[in-house]
Amino acid sequence: MISKLADIHPEAKIGQNVTIESFAVIQKGVVIGDNSHIMSHSVIMENSTVGKGCKIFPGAVIGGLPQDLKYEGEQTFVEVGDNTIIRECVTINRGTKDKWKTVVGSSCLLMAYSHIAHDCIIGNNVILANSVQLAGHVEVGDYAILGGLAAAGQFIHIGSHAYISGHTGIAKDVPPFIKAGRMPITYIGVNSIGLQRRGFPIAKINNILDIYRHIYSKGMNITQAIEFIEGTFPESDEKAEILSFIKRSEKGIVKFNGKSGGHED
Repeated sequence: MISKLADIHPEAKIGQNVTIESFAVIQKGVVIGDNSHIMSHSVIMENSTVGKGCKIFPGAVIGGLPQDLKYEGEQTFVEVGDNTIIRECVTINRGTKDKWKTVVGSSCLLMAYSHIAHDCIIGNNVILANSVQLAGHVEVGDYAILGGLAAAGQFIHIGSHAYISGHTGIAKDVPPFIKAGRMPITYIGVNSIGLQRRGFPIAKINNILDIYRHIYSKGMNITQAIEFIEGTFPESDEKAEILSFIKRSEKGIVKFNGKSGGHED
């Protein structure tokens, strides 16, 4: 059902069985997939694509211009995958010529007042709790969860299956499979419960735990730990993902402050 009181540009492309409520605004060049629900007073701006089965709540603004003084009006985009829920007053800005687009994956939950700035790349099944703030160029891996009021600076990378507690300022990269929090941000363990819930076998979780013991608890620096893990641990997808993430990190990864709770035995 499409309300006659919705403002829909004639060049927007609307899929099958889409609900658009009164006073929603759909601008030129927007694409909305089948079975999506666009609620009252939400705004989907130029060059935005919304996938199938999405729900966009009142006050959300998708495709706003980048809040970047280097932006010069170039044609850039926002892409939102399928079955993603975008709650009240969420803002997602379109890209700049760095990546030309901002991407949010499928089956994500973006809670009220969260913000995704220009050129961010958000994976699938990501949860951003209320008022999470992501600056430009941030990348978030699949199944990562960020607690309420967490904030990431520009170019931060957050690995898959990571969990970051609320009120955390994220100034370092957060490797996959771990929990991080406190101020300043620190490693506080492996996200074992989250991994169990997602069907990881105990043997894989124990392997991840052992890898991070050598990164954080054995007195080695990062270079030494990587060399030891490469030469000692059997090959596995988890090992490859962790080491690849750390090697690619330009900001440096979160550290461990040695307080209790930072390591599961």
